[in-house]
Amino acid sequence: MKISVVGTGYVGLVTGTCFAETGNTVTCVDIDKEKVAKLSSGRITIYEPGLEILFERNLKQGRLSFTTDLKEGIKEAQIIFLALPTPPGEDGSADLKYVLGVAEQLGNLLEKYAVIVDKSTVPVGTAERVAERIKRNAKVEFDVVSNPEFLREGVAVEDFMKPDRVVIGTSSAKARKIMETLYAPFVRQGNPIIFMDERSAELTKYAANSFLATKITFMNEIANLCEKLGADVDAVRKGVGTDSRIGKRFLFPGIGYGGSCFPKDVQALAKTSEDSEYDFKILKSVMEVNAHQKTKLILHIKKHFGSLKGKVIAFWGLSFKPHTDDIREAPALYNIDELLAEGAVIRAHDPEAMENVRRTVGDKITYHTTPHEAATGADAIFIATEWPEFRTPDFSKLSSLMKSKVIFDGRNLYELQDMKDQGFTYISIGRQPIHG
Repeated sequence: MKISVVGTGYVGLVTGTCFAETGNTVTCVDIDKEKVAKLSSGRITIYEPGLEILFERNLKQGRLSFTTDLKEGIKEAQIIFLALPTPPGEDGSADLKYVLGVAEQLGNLLEKYAVIVDKSTVPVGTAERVAERIKRNAKVEFDVVSNPEFLREGVAVEDFMKPDRVVIGTSSAKARKIMETLYAPFVRQGNPIIFMDERSAELTKYAANSFLATKITFMNEIANLCEKLGADVDAVRKGVGTDSRIGKRFLFPGIGYGGSCFPKDVQALAKTSEDSEYDFKILKSVMEVNAHQKTKLILHIKKHFGSLKGKVIAFWGLSFKPHTDDIREAPALYNIDELLAEGAVIRAHDPEAMENVRRTVGDKITYHTTPHEAATGADAIFIATEWPEFRTPDFSKLSSLMKSKVIFDGRNLYELQDMKDQGFTYISIGRQPIHG
């Protein structure tokens, strides 16, 4: 098939590359000339494990191309994906100006029937609004489909190539057949393509992400209660997670969720509920708890040190989760801001996200090539992201490098007994503190 993907951000680039991998001819469109030039020359613009190999192969074989010209980019396309930003407004609602702006242009540019697919996460009713914008100037027939993405950063290629399910919202038999053919290579193992109406598909994405955010937040509340009661959240998590009705995933306590999806989607669903005059109490609590959870270790740090002025804190991890360079709503950044305000000195290391942080934080902190280098001369380590390379550090070497043997762990990477044996003061989430 001939496919166009409008927008080369995280979702657009993964989507375009993976569709090219199954033999489709894909043209990706973006208004950013510098980004398009980089991608056209073979330089990938995001970090996502496994993507670069597919990107290079399909670019080389001519199935994947990039342009800034929307008219050229959609020429002869049977399917046009809209993978555009929908940033949250001040009231939490999703801003649709990019999606609707492109939709208005498409009306003038379509030369034959095409399926227009909302791949961006959009509020309920967006498919109708997109169709209305296109129809203003369209001279040919078209269908608008909702096809939300369920990609997890860090494993997005695997998620796309072997999806748990594909959700497609359409009331058109013609569009349904085209989308079914497109996705057939990805569901050969029997995972379902679930067809539904457009509004239900749009709500499905928000419902899924909001439920997962709620699950994380519930476990963080249990962790906070464990600290009060002298219980161990790891034991509770295992006891709860082995119940098949609940499951093991998204039960790991920590310093809150971040990223581009959960915060934005929870806010957007809450705003949609408010606009519909429904008081979605659970989502309000989820947002409130998560905002508090992100910086809960700051209280422990202040309690331990008293004044933080001049204290050197080594930050291990800056991205919102491992295996990505995405720092959107990353808990690390909230904690860094608070510590800097208290006069602390920050030495940071992250395997992939340091350049992104440097563009936003600048030289307020220092950046280091290894975790041990960041820990040199530090009064404490703050673990904000559970990168695999942080799981088995050389504790003997750390003891000799640090001013004091103190770790504040926002991701519960280490066993309590191990830290006690190593002689570290170790403060984690939902477990009793170890004082070295």
